[in-house]
Amino acid sequence: MSFTSLALALVFVIIPIILAVVLKLGLEKDIIIASIRATVQLIIIGYILQFVFDSKSTIFMLLMIVLIIAAASQNIFKKGKGIPHIKIIIIATLVFVELFSMSTLLLFKIIPFEAQYVIPISGMIIGNCMVLSLLFLDRFKSELSHNEETIELILSFGGTPKEAVHHTLKSAIKTSMIPTIESQKTVGLVQLPGMMSGLIIGGGDPMEAVIYQLLILFLILNAAALSSILVGFLSYPFLFNEKLQFLGIQDDAK
Repeated sequence: MSFTSLALALVFVIIPIILAVVLKLGLEKDIIIASIRATVQLIIIGYILQFVFDSKSTIFMLLMIVLIIAAASQNIFKKGKGIPHIKIIIIATLVFVELFSMSTLLLFKIIPFEAQYVIPISGMIIGNCMVLSLLFLDRFKSELSHNEETIELILSFGGTPKEAVHHTLKSAIKTSMIPTIESQKTVGLVQLPGMMSGLIIGGGDPMEAVIYQLLILFLILNAAALSSILVGFLSYPFLFNEKLQFLGIQDDAK
């Protein structure tokens, strides 16, 4: 696909802009900014990846993964505002899920230790951790606000912090995981996932594309479970003080 073909594909951006203007949705500026950012970011990352792949340097590969984790963490921090130590919790969660997933893949020799495999798969793992963490934190904070009286009532009857937030935590984890589980139920029927489509368009064997896509789906499911559960169970203890009193969401939490 040439840059000329890509330029012609801008019609798919122009149409939403026109519709946003006609319907007065107020989204035209956001659409333009999003399209420009996506284009610039992807072109830059394309050159960076080309350099990393050509260099065959383990250090550059690891630095790339660190950059991905840093970018993902920064996007989650805002959603977690109000939960003490959320930055450390998020970074620890992303690093753990990445290390666990990649160590398993490399230990069982599912993929080779090469940048062209490690970096894209790491990006998918960390990216899905980011999305699931955002979904979890949004739901968790909402549940905490709505169930504050119930939590304090359970504590007043001698319940532990874990018992007080058990229902809230379980509900937030379940809600954040449902989209991933539901999307996997219809994969291959409603849509061909991105990695599979990319391999097929690139001339790859369809069955090989299916195998790689299943690998990614299993990794995403693992990331969904681990990220939601880890962020939840690492976060809730900091919502209570030493006297086991519920502090709620703190506006000045770091």
